[in-house]
Amino acid sequence: MRADLSEAFASQSRSCASLGSPLMERLMRLLGTGWLPEGALAARLEGWEGDLSSSGHSVPLRIAGALHALVRAGRAPDLADCYGSIDLTSDERLLETAAAVLGREEVFVLDFIESPPQTNELRRSVAIIAAAHWLRARHPLPLVLSELGASAGLNLIWDSYALMAEGRRLGPGDPLLTLAPDWRGRLPAAAPHPPVLARAGVDLRPVDPVAGRDRLIAYLWPDQPERLERTAKALDAVAVGPRLVEAGDAVAWLESRLSGRFEGALHLVYHTVAWQYFPAESQARGEALLAAAGAAARSDAPLARLSMETDGQGPGAALTVDLWPGGERIALGRVDFHGRWIDWAPAA
Repeated sequence: MRADLSEAFASQSRSCASLGSPLMERLMRLLGTGWLPEGALAARLEGWEGDLSSSGHSVPLRIAGALHALVRAGRAPDLADCYGSIDLTSDERLLETAAAVLGREEVFVLDFIESPPQTNELRRSVAIIAAAHWLRARHPLPLVLSELGASAGLNLIWDSYALMAEGRRLGPGDPLLTLAPDWRGRLPAAAPHPPVLARAGVDLRPVDPVAGRDRLIAYLWPDQPERLERTAKALDAVAVGPRLVEAGDAVAWLESRLSGRFEGALHLVYHTVAWQYFPAESQARGEALLAAAGAAARSDAPLARLSMETDGQGPGAALTVDLWPGGERIALGRVDFHGRWIDWAPAA
């Protein structure tokens, strides 16, 4: 196995451990030890161009997703047995079984791994809910939402979720889901749940909540049943409404979205673990578009850009907001990549 592929599996194993999946920590670690048999799959992986890690093409997560999809479809009962009895399954058996499934289902796996993974982790909405209430205290206006890298749109309906922390709830009285992260810091000031006038998102490969349901869920981790259940419930909700996510280039879509003025509303543009994957030239153009639109913002039609992205610091992702008029960039704190905790510490 090529060295960068082995390291990509090892790195993903460490990430899975930190994100609470002991099963995937073991599986990724073992698959990084050189399991590849001869064949078309080995040739595809050995010839893969570009960054194989989670910072690039996320090849290990593509393999993991293919295996989970086969288990969920009933095509890998031997691997399902390993997953279900992981505490009693030896490393040798887990690796041999996974390798056997990859070998006999090579055609399926080759097709599956050609698309990048999308988890649409909805617990990232804890950061959006907190930030929306923080913004509400500064601009008591309804919101217009624009999400970049929106996948199936599960974080476009954050206002149907409730955030529980410190014995308080931010959100609707009858929420679709209640998210209860480990909370550090003071809660945002109490305010009515921000009303949303309109919402839309963009993604290069948006996930249809019906046709793409099985694939999206396959990218989640089998030993996190609550995560699977939450995602299924949110997919049910977005499946019955209008399509929220358009297919397209995020920055081109953003330019069009920023060209309209939403009178009497705060336009909230946001992205969660998406911007970091945009090409550098797209990031630069997006920053310029936001700055130009911000220069034209008014107190009765403000613009905010909420970012939840890696900054190389850790732990978790940096949470920042740019706010116009004024052009301030304000650090709001840090948040776990899967929304399990939030360290809320807005700068003065």
